[in-house]
Amino acid sequence: MASTAPNVDLSPLRISVQPTSRLIRLVVGLVLYGTSMAFMVRAGLGLGPWDVLHHGLARLIGWTFGAVTALTGAVVLLLWVPLRQRPGIGTVANVVVIAMSVDLALAVTPAPAAFGWQLLMMIGSVVLNGFATALYVGARLGPGPRDGLMTGLHARTGWSVRVVRTGIEITVLAVGWILGGTAGLGTVVYALAIGPVTQFFLPRVVISRKKISGTRDISSTTK
Repeated sequence: MASTAPNVDLSPLRISVQPTSRLIRLVVGLVLYGTSMAFMVRAGLGLGPWDVLHHGLARLIGWTFGAVTALTGAVVLLLWVPLRQRPGIGTVANVVVIAMSVDLALAVTPAPAAFGWQLLMMIGSVVLNGFATALYVGARLGPGPRDGLMTGLHARTGWSVRVVRTGIEITVLAVGWILGGTAGLGTVVYALAIGPVTQFFLPRVVISRKKISGTRDISSTTK
């Protein structure tokens, strides 16, 4: 969902490499990601492109926000098949943990009444989302469904990542808006800021050769 910093190796690592610390990073990152999504919803100033789609679908079919998030994640995973993408443990966890955490956070987070608090919540949610993205992606346990769709289309079509990602996000934003999803100031802020914020945090949290002591950094040859 976010741009990655240059010169950062994000290829999947075998689960046997520091499994405990990486699984903790993965789960914490996904929980924080779901929480940031809930904060963005409660701020009421507009959502990121995929969440505009989730919000629109939730309004249409009457499911919870988290359940719709899981549904779209599962549908996107089906699109991996013709793209020859292979899920990892992080891919499955992405669908399940985010869906549960966003619904829980929505249940306990009140909507701010004043615009100033809405603005602060929206900005804070973008920063938290960027940190959470860096944390779970940096665990190198497999991409999320939407990230895998982007990289798979890039590999199969030869189009640049920027073109593929932009096309995907414009499409889901347009469909979500048509379905009644909330787009606004927060949508613009998210689109402009999420890449740089994630890029700032990623080198600081990614599992790398330098952070692995006494273990070979063996990257998987498949995605």
